[in-house]
Amino acid sequence: MKTPSADPKHKRRGAFPKGRPVDPAAVTHVRNCLGDRPLKRDELIEYLHLLQDHDGGLHAAHLVALADLMKLAPVEVYEVASFYHHFDLIADGDPPPAPISVRVCDSLSCAMAGAEDLVTALENGMPPAARLQRVPCVGRCAQAPVAVVGTQPVEHATPDTVVSAVERGLTRAQMPDALGYADYLTQGGYALLRRVIADPAVGESVIDALDAAGLRGLGGAGFPVARKWRILREQAGPRLLVINLDEGEPGTFKDRVVLEADPHRMIEGALIAAQVVGCEAIYIYLRDEYAGLRALFQRELALLRADPPAPLPEIHLRRGAGSYVCGEES
Repeated sequence: MKTPSADPKHKRRGAFPKGRPVDPAAVTHVRNCLGDRPLKRDELIEYLHLLQDHDGGLHAAHLVALADLMKLAPVEVYEVASFYHHFDLIADGDPPPAPISVRVCDSLSCAMAGAEDLVTALENGMPPAARLQRVPCVGRCAQAPVAVVGTQPVEHATPDTVVSAVERGLTRAQMPDALGYADYLTQGGYALLRRVIADPAVGESVIDALDAAGLRGLGGAGFPVARKWRILREQAGPRLLVINLDEGEPGTFKDRVVLEADPHRMIEGALIAAQVVGCEAIYIYLRDEYAGLRALFQRELALLRADPPAPLPEIHLRRGAGSYVCGEES
């Protein structure tokens, strides 16, 4: 699915002329940015993030080089890069955007709390090092109005607190103070996962418990979760478990709050589901606005893999880019 941007400067068609030759220097630069990561088609968005984070935007020559390295048509890379709002396309000869992005949420909760006045004030007083953007919900409605300076949220934002964050360089989201892996194990974490793996009857009892609880997928038309698990177990593989942590609608920030306090409770639940249903891999899609939570997940998943409580399936953490959609296919 592709939609045109409301900002013509962001989606400049001329930024990617047809038939552009591959620049060897650009290929070297892209290789250096990607490091020793294997080039996999399903990680295209991750590679674009690496380039954006390194260069402050996506240069046309680098997109062509990335397409060449991945054996893709340049238009395939360009279409993905131009779809997501957190990627900045830079045409030849154009300067990169300001080094600091200040994104002010103007969705319902923040609008009711004065976001419009905040935007007006910042338009007249933004430091030169920053640019101002209006954005949809950033998942912090309880602290409205919210601005995000770089990746650092400024809650109950005022013009003074936002400008101060820019001037002081407070642009990096802080990792939440959550219950970590060691403490989770001490409190009995992953014991149920080990039981499910050791005894298939325990896995069946988990489905029975879900059935008795009447749990339904609120984002899936209220379909009973237990019934879905049973149906999927009977389907031919491969089976994959996908966890949607986007929360892009105003008022839907509960998952962030829970995960910033106790991430392994969700991770263990996902591993139990994967074991019971027979999923060979888990994909966690996390919105780009939750940068602090992403750092937490990266740390805790590394600890989990280094000392697993039981055999683990592949667990992939995927970073969004300012859109509910992640990738082109499902």
